Amino acid sequence: MIEARVGDSIGALPAAEWDALAGGNPFVSHAFLSAMEDSGSVGPGTGWSPAPITIADAAGRLIAAMPAYLKSHSQGEYVFDQSWADAWHRAGGSYYPKLQIAAPFTPASGPRLLLADPALAMPLLRAAEQLCEANGISSAHATFIAPGQVPLFEAAGWMLRSDIQFHWENRGYASFDDFLAQLSSRKRKDIRKERAAAQDGVEIRHLRGTEITEAHWDAFWTFYQDTGSRKWGQPYLTRAAFSLLGERMGDSILLMLAYIGELPVAGALNFIGPDALYGRYWGAVLDKPFLHFELCYYQAIDAAIALGLGRVEAGAQGGHKLARGYEPVETQSAHWIAHPGFREAIADFLERERAGVAADRNYLENRTPFRKTA
Repeated sequence: MIEARVGDSIGALPAAEWDALAGGNPFVSHAFLSAMEDSGSVGPGTGWSPAPITIADAAGRLIAAMPAYLKSHSQGEYVFDQSWADAWHRAGGSYYPKLQIAAPFTPASGPRLLLADPALAMPLLRAAEQLCEANGISSAHATFIAPGQVPLFEAAGWMLRSDIQFHWENRGYASFDDFLAQLSSRKRKDIRKERAAAQDGVEIRHLRGTEITEAHWDAFWTFYQDTGSRKWGQPYLTRAAFSLLGERMGDSILLMLAYIGELPVAGALNFIGPDALYGRYWGAVLDKPFLHFELCYYQAIDAAIALGLGRVEAGAQGGHKLARGYEPVETQSAHWIAHPGFREAIADFLERERAGVAADRNYLENRTPFRKTA
């Protein structure tokens, strides 16, 4: 028999054993997930209650794990199921709590099943289903699944859902100019003009590890709050989260700050993975044309080339990334619904939605800024 256990804290689990299963992805690392807990970004009062599901060997060492949360809302997920919740509530059911298998507040694909052996995927997923069934939980959702793990969810009978992000792919470029050479002449000129306007009178500094001080985090917190208040009313992360992230995983963080003189006026926070640079948060205290594009997209490309990384993932949504060399990429989530009738309705919805997403991707792929001969 395989015994799976449900905990109430990822931080309480052995960090070395967890990270041995995580494969180097920064957002399912013990450091990131425990920082979310210890900073109060998840936990009591947030609607994110940690519920990691784990399997251990006979010696008690972790051999499989799932970063999971009981959710009382659908915020901070970037895969939108509010219409499902509304439909289930109107039918007399209780959609929340639901089980969310995810890296909190992070629309970046990565492993959702942390496995020493792929054969443990099915027992881990069945444990998630049994947790829902035994506690009257409506559904389980795994969002932004690494492409290689999608078949594991499909084999378990979970329903797949697709969406589109925009990623920049490093095709062996030695410099930003090498990348620009692959674009149409008009797009090259547009980007050069944008960069010149954004950099006029501004100095951009890249900071990593111990170079990042509390003063830098104070400045970035101001930027982050401004963006959060304009987009959704309340930022998800607490101020303490940034200090803990810097302390626990500073070498995996690239903080870009824009200065006028010695005054920081804007910033972008990135995480460094084994083969990707992940852009996560940005903000500014002044409205300077194209500074957002410079910090979040062009500087990220510069950094990825310098670090030898294969791609830049610049977050969810944002069709404006297309004109700046970021290409449409499919992302996938997987969903398990307890009620058979509700499951059938969701399956019908997803089939129609997938056709629309495929059409959108085809449309976008034909409108990238690359030269047609490239």
